[in-house]
Amino acid sequence: MNQQVFSVNLKHVINNFFGFCRKGKIMKKMNILLAITISLVVFVTPAYALTIGFSSPNFDDNFQTMLREAAKKRAESLGHKIQIEDAREDVGTQISHIQNFIASGVDAIVLAAVDTNATPQMTKMAKNAGIPIVYINRQPIDVDSFDGKSAVYVGSPETWSGTFEAFELCRLAGGVGNAVILVGILSNEAAVTRTKDVEEVLSLSMCSGIKVVEKQVAEWQRVKANDIVSNWLSSGLEFNIVFANNDEMALGAIQALKAAGVSMDDVLVGGVDATPDALAAMKAGDLDVTVFQNAAGQAVGGVNSAINMINGKKLPGYVVIPFELVTPSNMNKYM
Repeated sequence: MNQQVFSVNLKHVINNFFGFCRKGKIMKKMNILLAITISLVVFVTPAYALTIGFSSPNFDDNFQTMLREAAKKRAESLGHKIQIEDAREDVGTQISHIQNFIASGVDAIVLAAVDTNATPQMTKMAKNAGIPIVYINRQPIDVDSFDGKSAVYVGSPETWSGTFEAFELCRLAGGVGNAVILVGILSNEAAVTRTKDVEEVLSLSMCSGIKVVEKQVAEWQRVKANDIVSNWLSSGLEFNIVFANNDEMALGAIQALKAAGVSMDDVLVGGVDATPDALAAMKAGDLDVTVFQNAAGQAVGGVNSAINMINGKKLPGYVVIPFELVTPSNMNKYM
C-alpha cells in the first residue's frame, strides 16, 4: 500500500490498553503521531487566490458543521475562496457538486463523502479534470490507490474510535451487562467499522459477560436515536449499556432514558466525536465516555493538503489525524 497510516493490532491493544491509560502513554504516542501528521501538511501559500469547492454531506449534522466551518475559516484566513454545498446525504447530489465544481474551474475539491462506496467515481472525475481532490472524515473505499498528488484522504483511523469506546465502557461495566448499539448510516465506512470494533471487543473474554440485546440504525441523528431508544424502553427491553457510533446518537439515547425516568447512574452511555454538546453532557454526569475526533484537524488538514497538491507537493495518500479517549477525568482538556 502507498498510504502512510498506523495499523491497529487488536491483541496488542488488548495487552497494553489499560497499562497505557495508567501510564499516560496513549496521549504521548498520539501527540508524537499528531506532530508527524502536522509536519506532513505544512503548506506554502500561493501568491494568488484559489477557489476550493467543498461538498458537505449534511448541513444538519453537528460534526459536519464543525468540519465545514473550520475549512471555511482556514481557506479564508489564507485569502482563498471556498464554495460550500450541502449534499443532504444524497450521493447523486454530491456527484452533481463534483460536476459543477469541475465545470466552474475550481482549483481543488474537498469533501466528506455521503457514500464512501461512490468515491472511486468521484476520484476519477476529478483526476480526469486535472483537479486535486481531498477526502476528509469519511474514509473512501479507494484510499489504497491514492497517490498523494491527485487524491488524498485526511482522517482518523476508525478502528481506534470504536475500540477506545468499547474498552472503556466494558471496563466501567465490569465486563457484564445488557447492551444496545446505535449505528450510523451503513453506507459510511465509519458506521460499519465502529460497530465492528465494538462487537470485536465484546467477543473478548474480559467483556464476554456483556450481551448485545438490540442493534439499530439511527443514521447519526439525535432525534432518530431518541425515537429508537424510546421504543425500546416502551417495549420493555432491559439494558444498561449504550454503545453509540457518534455523540449525537448518544445524546438522543440520553434524552430518551431521562424522559422515561431512568437514572443515568444506572446506565452507561458512550459516543464518538467529543462535540461541545457531548462534553456538556459528560460534565453533567450523563455521558460516560466519548472519543475525540479532531474536526478542526481534519478540515484544516484537508485545506492544507489541497493547497499542497496545487503547488505540486506530493503527500502521503492517507494523512492521519489521531483519535483520543475522553472521560470525565480528562474532559476539561477538550472543553
